[in-house]
Amino acid sequence: MPFGRRWASRRMITWEVLAFSAIILMIWIDEIIDVPHVLLDAEATPVNWRESLLESGCIAGLGVLVVIMTRRLFGRIRYLEGIVPVCASCKKIRDENGRWQPIEIYIVERSEAEFSHGLCPECAGRYFPEEDKDPRP
Repeated sequence: MPFGRRWASRRMITWEVLAFSAIILMIWIDEIIDVPHVLLDAEATPVNWRESLLESGCIAGLGVLVVIMTRRLFGRIRYLEGIVPVCASCKKIRDENGRWQPIEIYIVERSEAEFSHGLCPECAGRYFPEEDKDPRP
């Protein structure tokens, strides 16, 4: 993977870790300082360590899942951007299992792309030469 893309994936994961850490920090600051009491003159509440630990654990767990999914998605992007072995004659593509597949099947199985077929002017002239001699102006 080029240096810029590798750096981008690391940067994305770093920002995710920092964001989830900031959320956990805010939970603890709220619990220890009692922000509603300080800022809004609400009734003071005692520190609830168990609740803060439970909330922190849930958020940390979600953070781990997000980082894992991000790493998988960047890995998939790397795979899709990689070198694809193509037959020089029939243009079939060799997949990760060593099977040769038509390009349409290969791409449809690995993305949400759809194909529509047509003929470029060069191939149309080769396969339908009588169409080139159309008497229309």
